[in-house]
Amino acid sequence: VQLQASGGGLVRPGGSLRLSCVASGFTFNNYWMYWIRQAPGKRLEWVSLIHTGGGATYCADSVKDRFTISRDNAKNTLYLDMNDLNFEDTAVYYCAGASVVRAVVSSHSDLDYWGRGTQVTVSS
Repeated sequence: VQLQASGGGLVRPGGSLRLSCVASGFTFNNYWMYWIRQAPGKRLEWVSLIHTGGGATYCADSVKDRFTISRDNAKNTLYLDMNDLNFEDTAVYYCAGASVVRAVVSSHSDLDYWGRGTQVTVSS
């Protein structure tokens, strides 16, 4: 199983980035997919979640109206479009998958598969 995230980088406040995550080794379209982030010295924070078919999405209040999660099951790829980035968005962003939806994610053991993460740094 592999989840390869990319698209992170250094961006100024107010800027945008698109994260991608390519999945392999499991049946991608059977899994709820997540974006989770972890800022330095802080706990894991659930950012966004998308249903297996992509028909339902959920975002944390901290990113609502700024971030959009999507997926392309034909390409086994998960996306996160991030707009109006601010300093508090600086973190390592992980894509993760679960065969059964989890409302709370507090550790890696809560979800089935995790990628290695991609760093997003918002700085002026």
